Amino acid sequence: MKKIAFIGLGNMGLPMAVNLVSAGFEVYGYDLVPDAVKHFVDKGGKTCDAMQARVSQVDAVVSMLPTGKHVSELYLGKDGLLSHLPDNGMVIDCSTIEAAIARQVATAARGQGVAFIDAPVSGGIAGAKAGSLTFMVGGTEQHLEKARRCLDAMGQAIFHAGAPGAGQLAKICNNLLLAVLMTGTSEALKLGMDNGLDPAVLSDIMKKSSGGNWVLEKYNPVPGVMPAAPASHEYQGGFMTRLMAKDLSLALGAGAASKTPTPMGALANQLYRLHATDAGDSLDFSSIFTFYHRD
Repeated sequence: MKKIAFIGLGNMGLPMAVNLVSAGFEVYGYDLVPDAVKHFVDKGGKTCDAMQARVSQVDAVVSMLPTGKHVSELYLGKDGLLSHLPDNGMVIDCSTIEAAIARQVATAARGQGVAFIDAPVSGGIAGAKAGSLTFMVGGTEQHLEKARRCLDAMGQAIFHAGAPGAGQLAKICNNLLLAVLMTGTSEALKLGMDNGLDPAVLSDIMKKSSGGNWVLEKYNPVPGVMPAAPASHEYQGGFMTRLMAKDLSLALGAGAASKTPTPMGALANQLYRLHATDAGDSLDFSSIFTFYHRD
């Protein structure tokens, strides 16, 4: 696998595509935002104006798109890319979408003789830039092995979750838990602050106690406690609130389909949607901490 078309050069997709270039792949980038393409070219990537024509000449397509609708239209819509990929081509979809749509694309790809894996990621923008993402893969072992060198260039951990769609299910389970951790940690820290505790000291105490979690270790939501965290940069440059709300909706939908109770996820979803309405949905999801400053 040498030539790759990368579709979706957003906050996550751009650094992922750049890491592929750094690893020696010939990468053609495409995005609806011209500045994103320019940034990619500045980093050594190649442009791709006619995506349908280009994908017929590459070994794999990697996509990182906002929603399942976008993924479905890209691959299955009128003049969709699946019909342009060469025999033995490959699709690696890193978007976070409905598992059912991932399965639909996988089935259509199989009919075209194209390999497919759904490979959503965890690790955020920092992980994308550092090439330290975690991939949660749905698909066959054979297709995963075909994609492994590409995934290795963008991440440090690769988990085979199961059949097509399983990667998506693993991702939404992870993000449901992450949302619950972020809302609960924010609530506990604000409670301590309102009663005179230093948030940095309280964070250190909880990290070493039974309340310790990833949010306290890597992504503290209180400004100034963790200099590299989005909270210390006006909640910019992270995982946007609207994307967390989207992932929570996907998780609740999966829970409804399997008749699995998700009361904590439902509450987190309500909090994030209220917060997005009040504070704006483009802030990092750790900005839910500011929700607890409501008068």
